[in-house]
Amino acid sequence: MAEKYNPFDNVLAAVDNAASILGYKEKEYAALKHPERELKVSIPMVMDDGNVRVFDAYRVQHSTSRGPAKGGIRFHQNVNQDEVKALAAWMSFKCAVVNVPYGGGKGGVVVQPNELSEHELHELTRKYTTAIAPIIGPEEDIPAPDVGTTPQIMAWFMDTYSSLQGHSVLNCVTGKPIGLGGILGRGDATGRGVMITVKNILHKMNKPLQGAKVAIQGMGNVGSATARFLSAEGMKVVAVSDVSCGLYKADGLNIPAILEYLSKDRKNLLKDYTEEGAKIIDNGELLETEVDVLIPAAMENMINEDNADRIKAPVIVEAANGPVTKEADEILEKMGIIVVPDILANAGGVVVSYFEWVQNTQAFCWTEDQVIYQLKSMMDDAFESVWSIAKDNNVTLRTGAYLIAVKRVVEAQNGRGLYV
Repeated sequence: MAEKYNPFDNVLAAVDNAASILGYKEKEYAALKHPERELKVSIPMVMDDGNVRVFDAYRVQHSTSRGPAKGGIRFHQNVNQDEVKALAAWMSFKCAVVNVPYGGGKGGVVVQPNELSEHELHELTRKYTTAIAPIIGPEEDIPAPDVGTTPQIMAWFMDTYSSLQGHSVLNCVTGKPIGLGGILGRGDATGRGVMITVKNILHKMNKPLQGAKVAIQGMGNVGSATARFLSAEGMKVVAVSDVSCGLYKADGLNIPAILEYLSKDRKNLLKDYTEEGAKIIDNGELLETEVDVLIPAAMENMINEDNADRIKAPVIVEAANGPVTKEADEILEKMGIIVVPDILANAGGVVVSYFEWVQNTQAFCWTEDQVIYQLKSMMDDAFESVWSIAKDNNVTLRTGAYLIAVKRVVEAQNGRGLYV
């Protein structure tokens, strides 16, 4: 899948399409099709068994026209440069859609984190931080958690960067533990934003939330929080999955019990979880389940030209980055399936990361109620803007989101002027 589909191609196609509708000439948006900076580093490390392994790692800054680069750090075995480029670009447009003053960045290390001891994970984080330290900082590029990274990893990252500067720099990274400058509600922010988006799209479609069936692919931080919130709102989460398998139960899974099991040990997997009436399915079957809302919350390119015509859900809400390829988008549009794009649906994380950065910069703490209220306000405003422009132009919600995002980034870039 990773070899067949280049996620950066999806970004370029979306940008070209939006720019064409907006009437831009190539010279007005050409820079958006190229990252400003790409850094690749090699990280040699002595493992616990005494052997030396060398890890490839990246940090890409796509655009800083609207502010410092912002984006997560991914620890995953399938990380590659094209993926990180795509993720950095998506962050530029995501920040623009929700109108926070950031550009887009992303980082990644090619590693399977659950195969490392805590000591090895600690060492890898510090070495990676040191390697990319020359190009990051609270006014240059602010990392955050992503797939395979945690608040603890962000704490190690912050401490390493601070040590290099000779003083504490809390706002060099977001997604930290509360006691180290983190903000209340950050861990749930992306999942809460997805929940807000699900409620918004069902409201627009005049569909009831109570009893609606949902399938969620991926039970990492985002998928788990989304499942918890939607279950609490009265939706039936009938299918969930992780890397090991999927689970399906027609009358709804016991989400609190599943989350409790998965939280006990980071190595716990769904294949070892048992629940009466639940059957094991694979990830492909989950995507093709008959539900009211399908939420891909795993990795990119999960819905593609090979399986798009078998999707039965009338609504897809992208909790992951880039889970639907451009080829699949065309098929789904013809089928009448509504796709709420990632740069809108999963923007809750960067919104609250922005709040954390503001909190650290001002040295003034926000309450959780303030965070939740402001998050909902910004997500609702962004959704309404995307919905309206999509309807006005008779285009998909993805194209609507890119019309807003590309316009805002191009205006900022052209307002600053190209440096000559």
